[in-house]
Amino acid sequence: MSTEKDPLFPDDLRLLPWVTDTGKPCYLSAAPGGGVLSALADRTENRQLRAAAEVLCEARRVLADPAAGALALRLTLTASARALADTLRVAHSRGLRLGAEDEADQG
Repeated sequence: MSTEKDPLFPDDLRLLPWVTDTGKPCYLSAAPGGGVLSALADRTENRQLRAAAEVLCEARRVLADPAAGALALRLTLTASARALADTLRVAHSRGLRLGAEDEADQG
């Protein structure tokens, strides 16, 4: 029996920063040195985090404007929710790669 872990165990999979057409998570069994898909995932995560920072600045600007109407607030909240979801996914993925336990997995 080999002492190496089977690469198909969830601990060895990287949660990617995108989902399938049907909304299911995508995973990558990455080589230790990375690869093309891993580099693409890194760039995508960084782009998502930069976009979240921009959305946060815009949300603060809209919230500080007492004349902002319902549409502006709704659009800002929609963009904020999308950015928050992306940011949480990046944080979760990076936490898993650092070996942090997921609270949901602790039962």
